[in-house]
Amino acid sequence: MDDTKLSERLKKLGLSEKEIDTYLTVLERGEATASEVSDATEVSKRYVYSISEALEDRGFVHVDDHVVPTEIRARDPSEVIDILTGNLTEIEPALSERHTQTEHEVEQFDVMKSRMTMLKHMGSFISEAENELTLSIAYDLLHEVIDELRGAVDRGVLVMLLVNDVPADEVDDGEFEGVATTARVWDQATPLTLTVDQKYGVVAPSEMVARPNTNRRAISFAEREMVPVITGSFFGNYWPMATQAHVADPRPLPAEFGCFRHAVLDATLHLRNDQPVTAEATVTPRRDSDDRGSVEGTVRGTRQCLVEPATNDFPIENSLIVKSGSRRFSVGGPGALIEDYEAKDTVTLTKA
Repeated sequence: MDDTKLSERLKKLGLSEKEIDTYLTVLERGEATASEVSDATEVSKRYVYSISEALEDRGFVHVDDHVVPTEIRARDPSEVIDILTGNLTEIEPALSERHTQTEHEVEQFDVMKSRMTMLKHMGSFISEAENELTLSIAYDLLHEVIDELRGAVDRGVLVMLLVNDVPADEVDDGEFEGVATTARVWDQATPLTLTVDQKYGVVAPSEMVARPNTNRRAISFAEREMVPVITGSFFGNYWPMATQAHVADPRPLPAEFGCFRHAVLDATLHLRNDQPVTAEATVTPRRDSDDRGSVEGTVRGTRQCLVEPATNDFPIENSLIVKSGSRRFSVGGPGALIEDYEAKDTVTLTKA
């Protein structure tokens, strides 16, 4: 079998082109260091570590990080075939059992031992996002979920992306176009965090992100009480420290928003573009008021931290300042504490 056909067969097993190049390089040498693989495949050394971990998880290679430099050794091909065959045999009963299952169920808490498993959970959560997601991720891992992020942006999801562990001047202009609604860059390594629709989340320590082999663990969860805590940490501890790198254009008006933060962001951008905006929302009063049901008025300003310059007083404050007749009031999102009203369901913005 020639190299082309061999690569095609490996691709059908789910290996990417870079994974195939890395594996065949190690296979031909028996063992190699990350530097040797990097030189042979023109893949960055840091990326080689990530690829090698994925190949080790699937049984193709063994990564020995107890020696310096780290050695990547190819398993005997017969062992690889046995592992692949065994994996398929093991999952057959589970596949048959779940064949009629149509609804995706997420465990309340799931501890993940490998980075590959963590990335699969993240990709699944991002693909299911309907309104909003926040993501803090190392630059070297961004490519692992970039397709899912593009899909989320295409669906109109508010994607707040914080890319860390990379200097801002090493990121190309336009790199986040279509990948995020707004993106920031920070040169510090931070924990990986993902929240989706205030329902799902993933948290992983920075050590697990930086090193291919570690005993640290990641956690995925479906717990509505925890997600706001992670979101608050994202906006309070990391977002203000990063450099703004990309802000997408606001939606043309009129527009309906299932995510209140998205409505605040777009209202802010329209006002800065000298476009007057009217907001309409179903609300619940947070203070003494006879008004119940819905409010409508001209947006006179916003309190927010989503785009520079920030205009809020504390990290999770995102609100619309609305004037209706002689009245001026504030509208916050779900869980609003200091605003006059808490918005429910959707917010509609139109040209004033």
